[in-house]
Amino acid sequence: MKRTLARLAVFSLCMLVGLAHSQVLSALSLPPNGDNERAEVSQWIGLVKVSIEYHSPNVHGGGGADRTGHIWGELVHYGFFDDGYGPSKATPWRVGANESTTITFSHDVKVEGKDLKAGTYALFLELEPTGPWTWIFSNNIGWGSFQYDPKNDALRVQATPQDAPYTEFMTFGFDERRPSSTVAYLQWEKKRISFRIDVPNVNQLYVDQMRKELQGWPGFNYKNWATAAQFCAVRKINLEEALTWADKAMTEPFRGVTLAGRVDFGTLLTKAAILRALGRTTEADALMDKAVSLPDIDIFSLYRYGDALLMAGKNDKALQVAQLNRQRHPEEKYWTYLGLAQAYTAVGDKSNAIKNWEIALLSVPDSEKSQLTGYEKALQELKEGK
Repeated sequence: MKRTLARLAVFSLCMLVGLAHSQVLSALSLPPNGDNERAEVSQWIGLVKVSIEYHSPNVHGGGGADRTGHIWGELVHYGFFDDGYGPSKATPWRVGANESTTITFSHDVKVEGKDLKAGTYALFLELEPTGPWTWIFSNNIGWGSFQYDPKNDALRVQATPQDAPYTEFMTFGFDERRPSSTVAYLQWEKKRISFRIDVPNVNQLYVDQMRKELQGWPGFNYKNWATAAQFCAVRKINLEEALTWADKAMTEPFRGVTLAGRVDFGTLLTKAAILRALGRTTEADALMDKAVSLPDIDIFSLYRYGDALLMAGKNDKALQVAQLNRQRHPEEKYWTYLGLAQAYTAVGDKSNAIKNWEIALLSVPDSEKSQLTGYEKALQELKEGK
């Protein structure tokens, strides 16, 4: 009996020790230290996602004390400093509070013109009293900058801080959002510091993704092959493969589906655009002659093609297309006459241009009323001989 009680006592003691140990190591869901709330902001650059996670301190921190004018160089020290914790005695600012601020790139990018691989990095900042500051992207996430070691730096780039409107809470954001770039910035108190992110291969990423998608369900619709080919034609990239895609849009035997490949004005126009981008102009012209001869071509498609010819400086050809459109659709009173008016204007036939402008302006649809002033001005300038 005594032996049993002794064993129970030892077991109970071990349980108490184990419980105490687990309480020390456990991560409970508690408010963030100093009530510096967690924040996250993301921005897409094409198919590339950039995300920044951080804890956001405010100027009136520390029990509500006003720290305006005491943030930069005081609360946030200049240079590399010893914060008194961890193994590092020369740490940059962790760009926030509590855990490390992190930035994640879904694909390879350029930061201030320098290559940076896809991945997640700790984001630090070295301040200077004069001159540029330095953004540091570290491979070691760590906890804050207490374990910072320069050997883990993936990239350093310099940036010049700017004066900015007062911002109470430290905030990350993205500005100057373009199809292949953006500017990430940090704004707090009365300063703003930023860095530019570029995706120079943004169009190739789209091509690569479309190539994968066309091997799946989207590939059963001929329009998707045509759309992918058009994307390449407009941007003059991946043209040889795009030519194959254009052919698939016309001839691929998608057995058992209703959206099988077909030869129509749109698919012929797409292939011709690729041929033209490849410098195969004669083939492109022959293909478009075939396209405009199709019996079921609609009014607006012919008008748009004629307009594209005018923009390319092929005025005589544009006039031929406008005349064909009028011949094919004698009942239409706006687009056909508008095409003729613009084409006759381009070739310098003032009399016919004025006549067709006047007819077109009598039948302007509601959807085109916003263009009316410009059309009336064009007609008036013709009449005045301008």
